[in-house]
Amino acid sequence: MTEGRSCPLAYRYQPAALCADPVPVAEDVIYVIGGLYGNPFALDEIESMALAEERQGRSVKLVFNGDFNWFNASDELFRDINSRVLSHTAILGNVDYELATPNSGAGCGCAYPEFVDQGVVERSNQIMSRLQKTAGSHPDIQQQLAALPRYQCLMFGGLKVLVLHGDPESLAGWGLAHESFAAGNEHRLEEWFRESGADVMVSTHTCLPVLWSGLVQGRLCAVANNGSSGMGNLSGDARGLITRISRTASTLGPVEGLVSVAGLRLDLMPVNYNVSAWVEQFDQLWPAGSSAAISYRQRLLEGASLSPSDLVFPLSP
Repeated sequence: MTEGRSCPLAYRYQPAALCADPVPVAEDVIYVIGGLYGNPFALDEIESMALAEERQGRSVKLVFNGDFNWFNASDELFRDINSRVLSHTAILGNVDYELATPNSGAGCGCAYPEFVDQGVVERSNQIMSRLQKTAGSHPDIQQQLAALPRYQCLMFGGLKVLVLHGDPESLAGWGLAHESFAAGNEHRLEEWFRESGADVMVSTHTCLPVLWSGLVQGRLCAVANNGSSGMGNLSGDARGLITRISRTASTLGPVEGLVSVAGLRLDLMPVNYNVSAWVEQFDQLWPAGSSAAISYRQRLLEGASLSPSDLVFPLSP
């Protein structure tokens, strides 16, 4: 394997198996939280958002779909993030997988495609190496991480909501990435929806957000990729994003959303956390010149390159 670019065989699964045993959800709202990246202030804000919904009479289920670890390279922060996340429903991301059961030659386990610069790949491998040393001091957490599933199908309002980290073939797959939608991946999407039987797929991993809806054999299906809950996703916008799934609208305005299958709403909700407090802590953990600072500090402050109009596929002409 090429470290950071190859996909370990343990990451692989078959689309037909993904929704074989859906888990019923009793709550009114699901928050799917991907790419927290060890950001405690984003987690504080997400918990506050859920509490605000509950005060309005809506129960909320928090589901973490991987990579809740990344920048939390201190014993205190590593334990805090994992203790809080693992009290909810969670699945593995490649980061969490490589902390629990490292694969020789996998590096960060990101399975970066060729369009990602090699410098990014190498710095991610360096971040993983440091974080693995931190995780090694917490064998109880490693054991809990190792027990997490790689995906989970939820039954919500009679619909199958497939929660993934990557795509329907791999834990670190890029088939539901913004770049894949921009390149035109409709045929592959149709195959995955047919094989899995899912009505909705919710992903993260690839760091840029997406909403998609379309017909598959006459059945309306949808995809939501939140990008990252722990850092900015849009141009000039440092807020994170989570995927909110419900039949009722949020009183907080989404960045973008769509009404999908049988009236189900999929909204990308902003996570308006305390950016300055997080950057201050980040700088202590990852000072100037460190791998994480080079790759991510600017994005923490300024967001990514997309605008809200870039998120919903098919794109408007």
